[in-house]
Amino acid sequence: MTRSLSIRQLLERSGATLHLEDLGAGIGLDSPLANAEVSSPGLALSGYVDRFVAERLQVLGETEITYLVSLAASDRKRILETFFSFPIPAVIVTKNQTPPSELCEAAASSGIALLRTELKTAEFYRRIKPVLEGEFAPTMTLHGSLADVFGVGLFFTGKSGIGKSECVLDLVERGHRLVADDLVIATRRGNDVLIGKGHELQRHHMEIRGIGLIDVPGIFGIRAVRQQKRIEVVVRLEEWDEEAIVDRTGLDRENTTILDVAIPLITVPLNPGKNITVIAEVIALNHLLRYSGVDAAAEFNERLIGRMRHKSAGHVREYLQEDDE
Repeated sequence: MTRSLSIRQLLERSGATLHLEDLGAGIGLDSPLANAEVSSPGLALSGYVDRFVAERLQVLGETEITYLVSLAASDRKRILETFFSFPIPAVIVTKNQTPPSELCEAAASSGIALLRTELKTAEFYRRIKPVLEGEFAPTMTLHGSLADVFGVGLFFTGKSGIGKSECVLDLVERGHRLVADDLVIATRRGNDVLIGKGHELQRHHMEIRGIGLIDVPGIFGIRAVRQQKRIEVVVRLEEWDEEAIVDRTGLDRENTTILDVAIPLITVPLNPGKNITVIAEVIALNHLLRYSGVDAAAEFNERLIGRMRHKSAGHVREYLQEDDE
C-alpha cells in the first residue's frame, strides 16, 4: 500500500521542518502529489518542454527567479503561461525570494499551489527528500508482535492464541523493549530496510488473554518501549508436530519476503515446558554474531568435515602400512 499525500497534508505535517508558507491563499492545496521526486524546471522555463516532468514538485531557486526577472514582461508572461499549463502539483520558491507578479498570477489562474521557503535551495532539497521518501514508502500491516531484543528487531508471528503477546511480555519483563503488539505497520525504506511501528491508537498497549489490555510503559516504565524498530528476523511460532521436519543444525536457512525485502525466518515449534523467551534472546544474539561474521553452524560443519577428512586419510595410511604385498 502506497500512501497518498496532498499539498495541504505536506504543509500540515512538514511545513515547520521545511519552513514553508503558502503564497497562493489556499489555491491548489488539495492537489495530490504523484511521487516523491522533486526537481527544478530547468529548460522548461526557456520554452523547451519535450522532456519536462511536470508531475514532480517544482523548485524555483535564485537562478530560476533571476532568469525570470531578466525577461521582458511579455516574454515572462508567455513562458509562465506555458509552464503552468502542465499538471504541476505545486511550485516552491526558495531563499525567501519575492516571485514576479506574473508567476503569482499564472499559478492562481491555473489553480496550482505556490509556496515559499526561507531555506536555501540545496538545504531545501536535503530536507524534503527524506520527508517525501517517508510519505511515499511502500507500507503494509502485519499481524504479530514486534520487540527490540538486544538491539535486534524480532517480529513474532503465528496463528491467533499461539502466545506471541505473552512471549513479548516476558521479554519486556526481562528488560527488552516492546515496539508494537498485534498490529505492526511495516514500511520499506530504500531497497532492503524494513521499519516496523505500531498504530498511533495502540500507544504501546498489549492484549493478554485472561487479563485484557495492559499499559506497558505504565507498568514497566518508558524504557520498556520504543516507537519504531527495523524488522531484522521473523520468528514464526508453531505448535509442536512430531512428524514435522525441523532444522537441527541451522545450515538450512529460510527467508520470508515482506514488501520485497528478504528477512531471515526462524520457525520455533512450541511444546510444554519450552522457554521461548530464552530462545528468542538466543535468536537475537545469534543474529548479531552472524552479522559480525561469526556463523556457529557453518564453523561447526567445517570442523566436522575437516575431522572426517583427517580420519579418512589416516585409515588409508594404516591400510597401506599393513599391506605386505
